[in-house]
Parts: sequence; C-alpha cells; structure tokens
Amino acid sequence: MKIKLLLAALLGLCMLSPAVADDLDDIKKRGTLVVGVKDSTPPFGVLNTKTQTISGYDVDFAAAIAKKLGVNLIVKGVESAQRVPKLQNKEVDLIIATMTKNAEREKQVDFSYGYFITGQKFVVRKGKVNSIEDLTSATIGTVTGSTSAKQLAREMPGANMVLFGDYDEAFVALGKGQLDAVSTDEPILAGLLNKMPNKAQYEIPNVTISLEVYGIAVRKGEKRLLEEVNKTIVAMEQSGEAAKIFDRWFGPNSNAPLMRLFKINAK
Repeated sequence: MKIKLLLAALLGLCMLSPAVADDLDDIKKRGTLVVGVKDSTPPFGVLNTKTQTISGYDVDFAAAIAKKLGVNLIVKGVESAQRVPKLQNKEVDLIIATMTKNAEREKQVDFSYGYFITGQKFVVRKGKVNSIEDLTSATIGTVTGSTSAKQLAREMPGANMVLFGDYDEAFVALGKGQLDAVSTDEPILAGLLNKMPNKAQYEIPNVTISLEVYGIAVRKGEKRLLEEVNKTIVAMEQSGEAAKIFDRWFGPNSNAPLMRLFKINAK
C-alpha cells in the first residue's frame, strides 16, 4: 500500500512540474533573437565599418524571423569554422551564414528547409579556364571549415588547395598572383569579385563542381524553434518577400546579379 501511495505521489509531482523551457521560450522571454551571420561575405553579410552594423541577404532573413517571433534582433559575425561551435555553445540562437546542409553537419545541428540554392564555382583570370580540366593541378584558395574546402578535396584531389580564414584574404592572394583561382559558391564569388579593384581582369567561368543548399541551423532537438523558422521562410516565399530580398541583393541592379532559379519549399 505504501509503495502505491509513493508512486502516486511521484506521479503527481511529475504532472505538476512545469515543462522544461526550450530555446523558443528563452528567446521570447528575453525579447531578443541572436543570430550568427557572416560579416565579410557580401552580399550575404558585410560589416559597415563606420556604423559597425552588418547587412545582407542572410541578415534580412534573420530580421524577418525575429519579426515573426515578436522579438528584437541581434546579429553577430561568425567565420565558417565558428558556426557550429558558437551555436552549440549557445552564443547564438540561429546560424544564417551561407551554411550548406549536409549529412555530416546534420549530426551536429538541425536545419531548416533550404532558403538558398547555388553551385560551387571559381574566380579566375579571364580566358584562363574553359573546363574543369584546366584546374585539375591549379593552386586554389578557399576558406577553412567550409563545405567548399571539403568539396575541393574530394572532387579535385590533384589541385593544391590553400586555406584562408575568410574569402577577403583569399581574394587578396588571388590579386597578388599567389593563386590560380578562388572557389566557393557562385553568389559569394560574385559579391567578392565586384569588390576587386581590377575586377575586369577576372571572371567566373561556367564550371561547377557541386550543388549547394543553404539551411538555417538551430541546436539539435529544438523542434519548436525550427518549426517557427520553417513556417516563416515558407510564408516569405508565398508572400513574395523572399523574392524581394533576393532581388535586393542579387537582382539586375545589384553588385552581384544572378538569376533566382529556386523556390523555398516545405521539404
């Protein structure tokens, strides 16, 4: 009888105990959403050194999600190799930073539906590259901790890969003639190429080695927050807001004009 009473008491305590708060509760309670973004990868994210503010395609998506949650937005600059650690260490709530969805990363974080689709290409001197064979033994720069570095190692094992902390450093080396090419996703290359002082001497040839789908990362198991993110970006697609953001940063009047060949879908 005593055992039954004890079990009943314990069950009652469990039923009365409040549910464990998750990231969505914490965000709403404090009234801020903290998002890790790139700050040196235009047009996805770039730091204005005068105002110390970051703007770009990814920042606009972060702002839309914060608005949907009814909280203020704080963005923090992150480098490629910092993205997963800063999310896991709870320095940020989300990562929206040109982060490609893949099986390896999905063991560490949970991803939203794809919000941007692109391919990995190269910036080279004009007229130097007509096919992937022209780069098989080239010296190619990319960034530490990026999917681009892993793709290069897998797809082009004969190339001499040089790793940098960020793409600005890689482009400086390219301009000095220390590299034959810089490789990452096409929209990143287009934005950085536009910043080069001698950009007319360089091009992005139609040579692609991968298809990349960017996702918004949340901590593992944060299902409610992920659901809110997914609902928000699908609604942005349906309302036309996602297309407007794309046109702002990649439209014909932008510094990195591209065609929008994708839509955000619930899958």
